Amino acid sequence: MLAQARSRLRRLTPTQAHEALAAGALLVDIRPGWQRTEEGEVPGALVVERNHLEWRLDPECDARLPQATDYDVQVIVLCSEGYTSSLAAASLQDLGLHNATDVIGGFRAWVAQGLPGRPCT
Repeated sequence: MLAQARSRLRRLTPTQAHEALAAGALLVDIRPGWQRTEEGEVPGALVVERNHLEWRLDPECDARLPQATDYDVQVIVLCSEGYTSSLAAASLQDLGLHNATDVIGGFRAWVAQGLPGRPCT
């Protein structure tokens, strides 16, 4: 299932994701609260835990977030190690968010590459 999901994603390295975030992409952190508290967070990331992801990012859903403006939004999903995020990004593509992808190696790779992170507040 993971390999199938990843076969249709153009996955991003942490550096590529950081550059895309700076250019206006939406970085979505799907880790549960306990994990963000333990590991930290990315400044500028939108936190939407995994079990809320599809209905909060679907532009046609009444409960969507303001950032879910249309199906062309570049959504980059971030989890702890880059497994759950691949499945989540594929699910967003199934909704029609064709620019959805994820970060290779997740938050741990992000921090290992020296990209901005901070303790969860």
